[in-house]
Amino acid sequence: MENLFCVCPAATPETGGARPPRRRPRFARASGFTIAEVMMASFVMIFGIASAIIVLQSGLRSLDTARNTTLASQLIQSEMERIRLLSWSAVNALPASAPIDIGEILPADLPSISELRSRFTITREVSDVTGKTGDMKEIDIIVRWRGVDGQNHIRASSTHYSREGLYAYYYTKARS
Repeated sequence: MENLFCVCPAATPETGGARPPRRRPRFARASGFTIAEVMMASFVMIFGIASAIIVLQSGLRSLDTARNTTLASQLIQSEMERIRLLSWSAVNALPASAPIDIGEILPADLPSISELRSRFTITREVSDVTGKTGDMKEIDIIVRWRGVDGQNHIRASSTHYSREGLYAYYYTKARS
């Protein structure tokens, strides 16, 4: 009777009672990766890491610029508020152009004041408004700094200061 469960050829006297040797198929290969596959995977990984580093550097530059722009805007606003509290005679006596010490704007006991002094330059420019000489001044506050990328940045703001105050100027202007 034939064995129905055996999938291999039966041992016969012609084969010497042993099974024939198994042959490996031609397309079979040893397990592992070829050098080309390893090189391609390495290239993809290096490309991904390099791209991530470039994006990270760009992000850090943008973050530095955003932080410094915010700080510059706060410095401008603080100086504008300080000038707003001055009398007309004090504003009229301001020089046409003068550097501003950050210690005048921020508290002098601030721990990072020396670092801010080294990074930021603040200039105030005061001029008469055309047609309003002696009655109105234009005040410009300009902040300059150098970012981590080495680029120079600038932030500026301008306002007008009237002899009779801002509201008196608008009311008299509206009446005429």
